Amino acid sequence: MASSASTPKKFEWLVVIPDTPGALAKRLEVRPTHFANLGPHIESGALPMGGAILSDIPKDDDPKSLDFVGSTIVYVASSREEVLEFLKNDIYGKTGVWDIEKVQMWPFKCAVRKPI
Repeated sequence: MASSASTPKKFEWLVVIPDTPGALAKRLEVRPTHFANLGPHIESGALPMGGAILSDIPKDDDPKSLDFVGSTIVYVASSREEVLEFLKNDIYGKTGVWDIEKVQMWPFKCAVRKPI
């Protein structure tokens, strides 16, 4: 049996990923695949929270009317490299929706957590 010392501790990471300028059409095109591929990460607990960053308050829930500027997630991982691997392998990362070079991330310790 492996000891806990050999298993890296996982932390929540607060991650902000800006969109590449002009990526709206591509975002909308691959959005269904993005959500479909998130399922295993959500089920495993690696992705407890995520969503779009908007430049303005939405008028409705139609994705075509939203002014996307990026995404934010909380991702559970042992390292920055593990988070970056997830981002690069996501359809948004692979197709250039996300500007991976401008990702910001910080280890995150949640003090309050309540669903809205």
